[in-house]
Amino acid sequence: MVDDQYRGILTEREREIIRGEAEVSENYRYRVVSRVRTKMENVGEDVEILSENRDDLLEELREVVCEDSA
Repeated sequence: MVDDQYRGILTEREREIIRGEAEVSENYRYRVVSRVRTKMENVGEDVEILSENRDDLLEELREVVCEDSA
């Protein structure tokens, strides 16, 4: 099992499923997508905490997340 500290929002298995590399039922794929959406909602809370306590880390996060959006 991969240590969670070395992954981003997605687990390796979620990445495989979302890429379409894993044979899973549509129901399971839907559940994975739902879990990812929940994680994204939690990122919002993390951003708030960083903005209140660690502007430097918040800026690093913005650079990583927004680097391709220009």
